[in-house]
Amino acid sequence: MPSRPDVAAAAQPAPALPVRQAWAMLLALACAFVLSQAFRSLAAIMGPPLMRELALSASELGNWSAAYHLAFGVMQVAMGISLDVWGVRRTILLAFPLTVAGAALSANASSYSMLMAGQLLIGAGCSPAFLVCTVFTSRHFAPERFTAVSGTVMSIGYLGMLLTATPLAWLIERSSWRWGFGALASAALVAWLLIAWRVHEPASAPGATPPRASPMDALRGLLGLFKLPHTLGMVAYGMVAYASFITIRGLWLGPLLVERAGLSLVASGNVALAMTLASIGSPALFGRLTPGGRGRQRWLLTMALVAAALVATLGLVQIAWVDVVLPVLYGLLSGFAVLQYGYVHESYAPAVRGRALSLLTMAMFLGVALMQSVSGWVAGWAPALGLEPFSAALLSMSALLLAGAALFGWLPRAPSQSDTHR
Repeated sequence: MPSRPDVAAAAQPAPALPVRQAWAMLLALACAFVLSQAFRSLAAIMGPPLMRELALSASELGNWSAAYHLAFGVMQVAMGISLDVWGVRRTILLAFPLTVAGAALSANASSYSMLMAGQLLIGAGCSPAFLVCTVFTSRHFAPERFTAVSGTVMSIGYLGMLLTATPLAWLIERSSWRWGFGALASAALVAWLLIAWRVHEPASAPGATPPRASPMDALRGLLGLFKLPHTLGMVAYGMVAYASFITIRGLWLGPLLVERAGLSLVASGNVALAMTLASIGSPALFGRLTPGGRGRQRWLLTMALVAAALVATLGLVQIAWVDVVLPVLYGLLSGFAVLQYGYVHESYAPAVRGRALSLLTMAMFLGVALMQSVSGWVAGWAPALGLEPFSAALLSMSALLLAGAALFGWLPRAPSQSDTHR
């Protein structure tokens, strides 16, 4: 993220917007985030037909799903620079057409390489989708509302996963997976048009805009965060908390329910729908009810341990009703990942907070790419070792969750502060 003050405008805020107008623009921006959530979770329903029709292995499926998050994470620095230079509106309008192009390419894919290319384009196009929402929120909403508004936006974004539950499963069963990509490409185009129409931030006051940072200055500023002792722990935790939820919901849920539990694609879509519905209110709830300072840090550690136990249980207990119930329960708890944004907002000074948020976002999505690739690799090797593939994949995810939480607990954490940013 750029080395200038918090791209969210801590030092040089844009003129304030009326609350209703700010919400209208934020909701328009959230439409891109909704679509990004849909694209990052479609492998759960798209996986079985892709494995069947394109003869993908479990490892290839994991790598294909991870490609979205890899592109998403790698592009965070570039998106941070773009936000600094071009602002919220132009950044999302320049990037999001890549999503439409990637979905169109995927709909016409005849090989694994074409599918991977489409996934990389989709991930790059979606890369600013949540970042523009957080930047817009910290510019146009009061600081004490940052965590609550961010949690609300994350809950809204989870609506995108409703699209990739029963509706996508129904569409695929009655047509093909290609129509699924086509429908999402059309929806992404509509979201882009809505943002172009609705989002117009006021210009900065004369003389308020500081000089633009160069890309090297931006990179140095981002790397400079690692001089702060609590950054490594934040990154370690960021790489696993959200990754565990989206790897289950976005990758393994459909294949597990179809192949291990014996459900139909639509039935597995119904379970994905239930998991998504359970998760929708979770970020907003955690954003409003949890404490700050040391209290928030204890919540982060406790919830990571609970999540690791749930994932391990799902892997070890191979009973159909457990395969259905535990993902829904995990959805109810999944919003604990939003606590990281409150932790960053509280733990970094305004002059570096934008960079810290960008680094957290990068860590989250590179962590998803890592977890999906590792779990896919483990699932691919499991049969040779006499292990059930889904159990092996889920246990590897639980181990990564525990490792991230252990590093967060062991490495230095931010000094305790009063909860001024709940």
